Amino acid sequence: MQQQEIHNFLERYFTANNCDLVENNKGFMTVQLTVDLDKELMNRPFYWHYLEKTGGVPNPMKLTFITNKQQAPDDMKGEVIHFGSPRLHQIFASTKNLAGYIRLYQNNQFPVQTPLIPWIGLNMKISYQCDRKRDVFHSIGLQLINGRMVEEFHDKLLKLPLSSKIPDYAYTLSPLIKPKSGVNRIQSFLNARVEQEDHTWAEEARKRWQKDLELLHHFYENEEEASDSYKTEKAALQEQYEPKINIEIVNGGLFYLTDRAL
Repeated sequence: MQQQEIHNFLERYFTANNCDLVENNKGFMTVQLTVDLDKELMNRPFYWHYLEKTGGVPNPMKLTFITNKQQAPDDMKGEVIHFGSPRLHQIFASTKNLAGYIRLYQNNQFPVQTPLIPWIGLNMKISYQCDRKRDVFHSIGLQLINGRMVEEFHDKLLKLPLSSKIPDYAYTLSPLIKPKSGVNRIQSFLNARVEQEDHTWAEEARKRWQKDLELLHHFYENEEEASDSYKTEKAALQEQYEPKINIEIVNGGLFYLTDRAL
Protein backbone atom coordinates (compact mmCIF):
# COMPACT_ATOMS: atom_id res chain seq x y z
CA MET A 1 0.00 0.00 0.00
CA GLN A 2 1.35 3.42 -0.98
CA GLN A 3 1.01 6.37 1.40
CA GLN A 4 -1.67 8.04 -0.75
CA GLU A 5 -3.66 4.80 -0.77
CA ILE A 6 -3.41 4.70 3.03
CA HIS A 7 -4.63 8.30 3.22
CA ASN A 8 -7.58 7.53 0.94
CA PHE A 9 -8.42 4.42 2.95
CA LEU A 10 -8.42 6.38 6.23
CA GLU A 11 -10.60 9.06 4.68
CA ARG A 12 -13.17 6.48 3.55
CA TYR A 13 -13.02 4.60 6.86
CA PHE A 14 -13.69 7.64 9.05
CA THR A 15 -16.28 9.12 6.71
CA ALA A 16 -18.16 5.82 6.55
CA ASN A 17 -18.21 5.76 10.35
CA ASN A 18 -19.70 9.28 10.59
CA CYS A 19 -16.56 11.00 11.89
CA ASP A 20 -15.94 14.67 11.17
CA LEU A 21 -12.75 15.31 9.17
CA VAL A 22 -11.69 18.56 10.88
CA GLU A 23 -8.72 18.88 8.51
CA ASN A 24 -8.00 16.78 5.47
CA ASN A 25 -4.89 17.65 3.50
CA LYS A 26 -2.63 15.60 1.24
CA GLY A 27 -0.16 14.60 3.92
CA PHE A 28 -2.28 14.58 7.07
CA MET A 29 -5.78 14.59 8.48
CA THR A 30 -7.38 15.49 11.80
CA VAL A 31 -10.41 13.41 12.76
CA GLN A 32 -13.03 13.98 15.45
CA LEU A 33 -14.03 10.50 16.57
CA THR A 34 -17.59 9.55 17.37
CA VAL A 35 -18.39 7.89 20.69
CA ASP A 36 -18.63 4.50 18.98
CA LEU A 37 -15.30 4.84 17.19
CA ASP A 38 -13.56 6.12 20.31
CA LYS A 39 -14.72 2.94 22.04
CA GLU A 40 -13.60 0.90 19.04
CA LEU A 41 -10.09 2.35 18.70
CA MET A 42 -8.90 4.16 21.82
CA ASN A 43 -8.99 1.43 24.48
CA ARG A 44 -10.59 3.58 27.22
CA PRO A 45 -13.07 1.13 28.80
CA PHE A 46 -12.75 2.60 32.32
CA TYR A 47 -13.43 6.13 31.04
CA TRP A 48 -16.57 5.08 29.19
CA HIS A 49 -17.76 2.87 32.04
CA TYR A 50 -17.37 5.76 34.51
CA LEU A 51 -19.07 8.20 32.14
CA GLU A 52 -22.04 5.94 31.53
CA LYS A 53 -22.34 5.23 35.26
CA THR A 54 -22.29 8.91 36.26
CA GLY A 55 -24.21 10.26 33.27
CA GLY A 56 -21.39 12.60 32.27
CA VAL A 57 -21.00 14.36 28.94
CA PRO A 58 -19.01 12.20 26.48
CA ASN A 59 -15.81 13.68 25.09
CA PRO A 60 -14.52 11.43 22.28
CA MET A 61 -10.94 12.01 21.24
CA LYS A 62 -9.62 13.94 18.27
CA LEU A 63 -6.74 12.33 16.34
CA THR A 64 -4.24 13.64 13.81
CA PHE A 65 -2.73 11.17 11.35
CA ILE A 66 0.38 12.06 9.34
CA THR A 67 0.45 10.03 6.13
CA ASN A 68 3.24 11.97 4.40
CA LYS A 69 5.82 13.83 6.51
CA GLN A 70 7.05 15.84 3.53
CA GLN A 71 3.58 17.32 2.97
CA ALA A 72 2.79 17.95 6.64
CA PRO A 73 3.96 21.02 8.61
CA ASP A 74 7.31 20.49 10.35
CA ASP A 75 5.89 21.29 13.80
CA MET A 76 2.77 19.14 13.41
CA LYS A 77 2.08 16.75 16.27
CA GLY A 78 0.31 13.60 15.26
CA GLU A 79 0.55 9.88 14.70
CA VAL A 80 2.72 8.91 11.74
CA ILE A 81 0.92 6.10 9.98
CA HIS A 82 2.28 3.70 7.37
CA PHE A 83 1.61 0.16 6.23
CA GLY A 84 3.48 -1.50 9.08
CA SER A 85 2.12 0.72 11.85
CA PRO A 86 0.05 -0.97 14.58
CA ARG A 87 -2.65 1.71 14.31
CA LEU A 88 -3.27 0.96 10.64
CA HIS A 89 -3.57 -2.76 11.31
CA GLN A 90 -5.92 -1.98 14.19
CA ILE A 91 -8.10 -0.02 11.74
CA PHE A 92 -7.94 -2.90 9.24
CA ALA A 93 -9.24 -5.20 11.98
CA SER A 94 -11.90 -2.64 12.90
CA THR A 95 -13.02 -2.44 9.27
CA LYS A 96 -13.52 -6.18 9.28
CA ASN A 97 -15.39 -5.98 12.58
CA LEU A 98 -17.66 -3.06 11.66
CA ALA A 99 -18.29 -3.73 8.01
CA GLY A 100 -17.68 -7.35 7.18
CA TYR A 101 -20.54 -7.39 4.66
CA ILE A 102 -22.41 -4.72 2.75
CA ARG A 103 -25.11 -4.47 0.08
CA LEU A 104 -25.06 -1.48 -2.28
CA TYR A 105 -26.87 -0.38 -5.46
CA GLN A 106 -25.64 1.79 -8.28
CA ASN A 107 -27.49 5.04 -7.69
CA ASN A 108 -28.01 6.78 -11.00
CA GLN A 109 -31.05 8.83 -11.93
CA PHE A 110 -32.59 6.26 -14.23
CA PRO A 111 -35.14 7.69 -16.69
CA VAL A 112 -36.68 4.28 -17.43
CA GLN A 113 -36.89 0.87 -15.77
CA THR A 114 -33.29 -0.38 -15.58
CA PRO A 115 -32.01 -3.81 -14.51
CA LEU A 116 -29.17 -3.98 -11.98
CA ILE A 117 -26.86 -6.99 -12.22
CA PRO A 118 -25.62 -8.69 -9.03
CA TRP A 119 -21.90 -8.85 -8.28
CA ILE A 120 -20.11 -10.30 -5.30
CA GLY A 121 -17.00 -8.37 -4.29
CA LEU A 122 -14.30 -9.56 -1.91
CA ASN A 123 -11.33 -7.70 -0.46
CA MET A 124 -8.76 -10.35 0.38
CA LYS A 125 -5.34 -10.49 2.02
CA ILE A 126 -2.62 -12.97 1.05
CA SER A 127 0.02 -13.34 3.78
CA TYR A 128 3.39 -14.84 2.87
CA GLN A 129 5.00 -15.90 6.14
CA CYS A 130 8.34 -17.36 7.19
CA ASP A 131 10.91 -15.56 9.36
CA ARG A 132 9.73 -12.56 7.35
CA LYS A 133 6.21 -11.54 6.42
CA ARG A 134 4.62 -9.85 3.42
CA ASP A 135 0.94 -9.02 2.97
CA VAL A 136 -0.64 -8.43 -0.44
CA PHE A 137 -4.20 -7.18 -0.83
CA HIS A 138 -6.53 -8.08 -3.70
CA SER A 139 -10.00 -6.83 -4.51
CA ILE A 140 -11.95 -9.08 -6.86
CA GLY A 141 -15.51 -8.91 -8.13
CA LEU A 142 -17.48 -11.71 -9.77
CA GLN A 143 -20.67 -11.15 -11.71
CA LEU A 144 -23.32 -13.56 -10.51
CA ILE A 145 -25.01 -13.87 -13.91
CA ASN A 146 -22.21 -14.87 -16.29
CA GLY A 147 -19.27 -15.49 -13.93
CA ARG A 148 -17.13 -12.65 -15.29
CA MET A 149 -14.32 -11.75 -12.87
CA VAL A 150 -12.84 -8.26 -12.41
CA GLU A 151 -9.69 -7.36 -10.46
CA GLU A 152 -9.16 -4.06 -8.58
CA PHE A 153 -12.90 -4.21 -8.00
CA HIS A 154 -12.91 -1.87 -4.99
CA ASP A 155 -11.11 0.90 -6.92
CA LYS A 156 -13.65 0.60 -9.73
CA LEU A 157 -16.55 0.81 -7.27
CA LEU A 158 -15.17 4.07 -5.88
CA LYS A 159 -15.84 5.70 -9.25
CA LEU A 160 -19.54 4.77 -9.16
CA PRO A 161 -22.42 6.44 -7.29
CA LEU A 162 -23.59 3.83 -4.78
CA SER A 163 -26.40 3.76 -2.25
CA SER A 164 -27.72 1.40 0.39
CA LYS A 165 -31.23 1.82 -1.09
CA ILE A 166 -32.31 0.75 -4.53
CA PRO A 167 -32.95 3.85 -6.68
CA ASP A 168 -36.21 4.68 -8.47
CA TYR A 169 -36.81 2.98 -11.81
CA ALA A 170 -34.31 0.22 -11.00
CA TYR A 171 -34.86 -3.46 -10.31
CA THR A 172 -32.48 -6.28 -9.47
CA LEU A 173 -31.85 -9.45 -11.46
CA SER A 174 -31.73 -12.74 -9.58
CA PRO A 175 -28.27 -14.33 -9.53
CA LEU A 176 -27.68 -17.48 -11.59
CA ILE A 177 -24.57 -18.16 -9.52
CA LYS A 178 -25.12 -18.45 -5.77
CA PRO A 179 -23.01 -16.04 -3.67
CA LYS A 180 -21.36 -18.94 -1.82
CA SER A 181 -20.31 -20.43 -5.16
CA GLY A 182 -19.02 -17.01 -6.20
CA VAL A 183 -16.85 -16.83 -3.08
CA ASN A 184 -15.46 -20.28 -3.87
CA ARG A 185 -14.65 -19.27 -7.45
CA ILE A 186 -12.75 -16.18 -6.27
CA GLN A 187 -10.82 -18.21 -3.70
CA SER A 188 -9.95 -20.83 -6.33
CA PHE A 189 -8.77 -18.07 -8.67
CA LEU A 190 -6.42 -16.67 -6.01
CA ASN A 191 -5.18 -20.13 -5.04
CA ALA A 192 -4.29 -20.85 -8.67
CA ARG A 193 -2.49 -17.50 -8.97
CA VAL A 194 -0.47 -18.15 -5.81
CA GLU A 195 0.56 -21.59 -7.10
CA GLN A 196 1.93 -20.01 -10.30
CA GLU A 197 4.01 -17.38 -8.46
CA ASP A 198 7.75 -17.41 -7.94
CA HIS A 199 8.36 -19.05 -4.55
CA THR A 200 12.05 -18.29 -4.27
CA TRP A 201 11.28 -16.58 -0.95
CA ALA A 202 10.16 -19.96 0.47
CA GLU A 203 13.27 -21.74 -0.82
CA GLU A 204 15.49 -19.08 0.75
CA ALA A 205 13.61 -19.42 4.05
CA ARG A 206 14.20 -23.18 4.04
CA LYS A 207 17.92 -22.59 3.46
CA ARG A 208 18.08 -20.22 6.47
CA TRP A 209 16.08 -22.80 8.45
CA GLN A 210 18.54 -25.56 7.54
CA LYS A 211 21.54 -23.43 8.60
CA ASP A 212 19.99 -22.78 12.00
CA LEU A 213 19.11 -26.48 12.34
CA GLU A 214 22.75 -27.36 11.70
CA LEU A 215 23.82 -24.91 14.40
CA LEU A 216 21.26 -26.43 16.75
CA HIS A 217 22.56 -29.95 16.05
CA HIS A 218 26.11 -28.75 16.65
CA PHE A 219 25.12 -27.13 19.94
CA TYR A 220 23.50 -30.35 21.17
CA GLU A 221 25.98 -32.81 19.64
CA ASN A 222 27.33 -33.81 23.05
CA GLU A 223 23.86 -34.15 24.55
CA GLU A 224 20.79 -36.26 24.02
CA GLU A 225 19.04 -34.88 20.94
CA ALA A 226 15.84 -36.33 22.35
CA SER A 227 16.00 -33.90 25.29
CA ASP A 228 13.03 -31.63 25.90
CA SER A 229 15.05 -28.45 25.36
CA TYR A 230 16.31 -29.72 21.98
CA LYS A 231 12.79 -30.62 20.88
CA THR A 232 11.49 -27.24 22.04
CA GLU A 233 14.14 -25.26 20.16
CA LYS A 234 13.74 -27.40 17.03
CA ALA A 235 9.97 -26.80 17.07
CA ALA A 236 10.60 -23.07 17.55
CA LEU A 237 12.80 -23.01 14.43
CA GLN A 238 10.07 -24.73 12.45
CA GLU A 239 7.52 -22.19 13.66
CA GLN A 240 9.87 -19.34 12.74
CA TYR A 241 11.05 -20.46 9.31
CA GLU A 242 8.48 -22.83 7.79
CA PRO A 243 6.93 -21.06 4.76
CA LYS A 244 3.19 -20.53 4.99
CA ILE A 245 0.68 -18.81 2.74
CA ASN A 246 -2.64 -17.72 4.23
CA ILE A 247 -5.53 -16.27 2.21
CA GLU A 248 -8.03 -14.32 4.29
CA ILE A 249 -11.27 -12.53 3.39
CA VAL A 250 -11.10 -9.03 4.87
CA ASN A 251 -14.60 -7.96 3.90
CA GLY A 252 -17.02 -8.08 1.01
CA GLY A 253 -20.53 -7.52 -0.21
CA LEU A 254 -23.19 -7.72 -2.88
CA PHE A 255 -23.27 -4.93 -5.42
CA TYR A 256 -26.03 -4.33 -7.96
CA LEU A 257 -24.66 -2.51 -11.00
CA THR A 258 -25.78 -1.57 -14.46
CA ASP A 259 -24.70 -3.66 -17.44
CA ARG A 260 -22.05 -1.13 -18.55
CA ALA A 261 -20.78 -0.07 -15.11
CA LEU A 262 -17.54 -2.10 -15.36
